[in-house]
Order: sequence, then structure tokens, then C-alpha cells
Amino acid sequence: MLRTEAKSTIKLALPIIIGELAQMALHIIDTAMVGAISYKQLAAAALVINAMNIPFVVGIGMTISVSQMVSMAHGRRDAALVSHYFFNGFLLCAISALLISGFLFGFQPFLDHLGQDPEVVRLAMPFMRLMAISILPMLLFMTLKQFTDGLEFTKTAMLLSLAGMPINILLNWLLIYGNWGFPRLELEGAGWATLITRSLMFTVLGIIILKHPTFRPYISNSKNQWFLKRKTWRELLHIGIPSSLQIGMEAGAFAVSGIMIGTFGAVPQAAHQIALSCAAFTFMVSMGLAQAGSIRVSNAFGRSDWPRITLIGKSTLITALAYGICCALTFAVFRQQLPVLFNKDIEVIQLAALLLLFAAVFQISDATQAIGAGLLRGIKDVRVPTLLVGIAYWVVGLPMGYILGFNFNMGAKGMWLGFIAGLTLASIFLISRFLNMCKKEN
Repeated sequence: MLRTEAKSTIKLALPIIIGELAQMALHIIDTAMVGAISYKQLAAAALVINAMNIPFVVGIGMTISVSQMVSMAHGRRDAALVSHYFFNGFLLCAISALLISGFLFGFQPFLDHLGQDPEVVRLAMPFMRLMAISILPMLLFMTLKQFTDGLEFTKTAMLLSLAGMPINILLNWLLIYGNWGFPRLELEGAGWATLITRSLMFTVLGIIILKHPTFRPYISNSKNQWFLKRKTWRELLHIGIPSSLQIGMEAGAFAVSGIMIGTFGAVPQAAHQIALSCAAFTFMVSMGLAQAGSIRVSNAFGRSDWPRITLIGKSTLITALAYGICCALTFAVFRQQLPVLFNKDIEVIQLAALLLLFAAVFQISDATQAIGAGLLRGIKDVRVPTLLVGIAYWVVGLPMGYILGFNFNMGAKGMWLGFIAGLTLASIFLISRFLNMCKKEN
């Protein structure tokens, strides 16, 4: 039974995973192509990514509410309710995207006050402006993706994410390096490439949803179901706000740590960005599994089928455990080769290789905590897990990293030991809570 459930979850998860990996690949490609110019360009990209990471993932957390509510309505075979949740969810996420974009514009002057290398800050400013704008099409694309994922049409967004990769690479090649007569914009060129690619992806997915026969049953209900309803917004926010906080607290711990590491210098910041990019890439698979498990659990939860919820949950956790072990081995074996893909500076490569060993240690806990959070969202348990995640990252992980990094002079290594502690504690908290709730209900 566990093997059967695992296969079903993986089948649903694969297109989500591929799409997530494609999105992450865009960031890694940007990082690698910019890093080929200089490590200070790489450090500037890292500064912007760290500064905007918390508000960005808060926006992504809000989009998760769309897939959760659409999935439950879809499980009841209620196309009208699906349409209603889609409309209200899209408006909610659009407002969130506008607020986040505006906040990032206003945050630009504070880059000067984070104790970073002045040259890194100068390079980061124009990139920050472009990335703030590109938040809008990206979060709107994610909202549409959550809608299609909630209906278990996961291949649509996947194909668009894959199509975005060669477009982004070409635009990077033209605008970063100034090929074919285009201006050489370096890091700013990467920002323009990202904005154009994200806008195209959102536009095309929107047209597909509005015009394709697959989605006609939901769009045809627009006249009757596309209206604002306070109860619907409360339901969406009940899932969206805690989901945003959960993801935001984890990403926030990494982002704040990245900014702290930047105070050690451009070399540690660049090395941190390389190791973190690799860890974030593998985490996308865990996120895809978590989303698929959450969608399947949400359907079963709508029917109050706790034995099925337990089977789906345990099989997904076992899958995540096996995946985490594979990632840990990969990082340990190829720690010297992976940094070379991003930068040629010897100091950066050596430190990044060491940090990849730390990343190898937390691969298992990182994968399993993501699954635990997703499964709990599927049974609409979001408030207590949010508190538990906050304790793991902000009461234990980040303070421990700060003490080791600054008070014990361990630098970036100390901050990464804090990551290990926070992720491990989060995994124990979330998995234990899910299994205890299943035991209680069965």
C-alpha cells in the first residue's frame, strides 16, 4: 500500500518538480552567467536575492491557498466552487504581489545600511529595481500555476517553465555580455532578462486558462461565481497567511544569515550564494513532493478519510527520506566540482566546497521538514506548525548561527551550523505532529 501511494504521489509530483526545478534553474543560470564576470557581480546578485527573498516567499505562500481550496472543491466535483476560489484567490494574490513589489522598491535605500561592500551595493541597486518589478508577473504566474496544480493538471505550468529556460538564457547572453549589438548591461541585463521571461510565462499561461477547453468548465462559471465574498477571503487567508509565515520564516532565516555573511566580505557572500543555490535547487524536488502530497491529502481530508491520509503521508515521508540521502551523497562527492560552475576565484571555490559539506548534512532534514509542512497544510493544520517553525528557525537556528559565526569567529561556517540545527528541529517538530494527529484520528 505504501509503495502504491508513493507512486501516485510521485506521478502527480513529477511535473510540479520539473517546473520548480526549471524556475530554480533560471536563478542558477543567472548566478552562473553573472559570476563569470566577477565575484563582486555574484555577491551583488546574492545581496538582492537575500534582501527580497522573505517578501517573495511570503507571496508564494499566499498562492498556496489557491491550490489548497481549489483541490478541496475539485475533490467534491464542484466546478462552480472551483471557479469561485480561483477568482478570489487570483485577486488576493494580485494585491499581495503589488504590495510586495512596492515594499521592495521602498527597501532599496536600506541596501546602503547593511554593512556590505560599497561596490557590491552599487552593482545591486539597478538589479534590485528590476527584480522588484518582476515579482508581479512571477507571483501572478505562480497563482495560475497553483490553480492548474490544484486541478491536478500539473503539466501545463511545467511546459511553460521549461520553455522559459532557453528564452532566459538567450536574453542573458544578449544583455549580460552585450552580444549581437545589444548593450553590455552585466548584472542589470540579468534583471531585464528575468523580467521579460516572467512576463511572457504569465501571459501565455493566462491565455491558456482562458481559452483552452480543459479549463472551460471553470471559466464558463465566471458570470455566476466571479464575485468577491468575505467568507472566501477568510478561508484563503486562513491557509495563505500561515503558509506565508512558515515559508517566510525558513527563507527569512537563510536571507538574514546571507546578509550577515555579507558583512564578512564579498568572498564569503559569493561562496554562500553558490552553496545556497545548490541546496535550493535540490529543495525544489522536496517542494514538489510536498505540494503533491498536500494536494492528495487535501482531497482525502475533504472526505475525512484518515486511513488514506496516513498512508499518503507515510509514503511521501519515506520518499523524501530516500531523496534526501541521495542529495547528501551527491553534495559530499561533488563538493569540489559544483562551485566551479559558478565562479573561478580559488578562495570562493574553496569556501563554497566546505559549505557544500554542511549542505549535505541538512539535506535529509530539509526534505522531510518540507513534506511535514505540506502534509499538515493538507489537513488544514497551519497555526501550530507555524509556531513550531518559528521556534526552530528563529529561536534556535538563527541565534545559534549568529553566536557561532560572530562570537566564536567561525564566520560563514558558524551560520551554516545554525541552518543544520534549525532544519533538523523543524523536521522533528512537523513530522511528529503529523504522525500524532493521524494516530489520534485513526
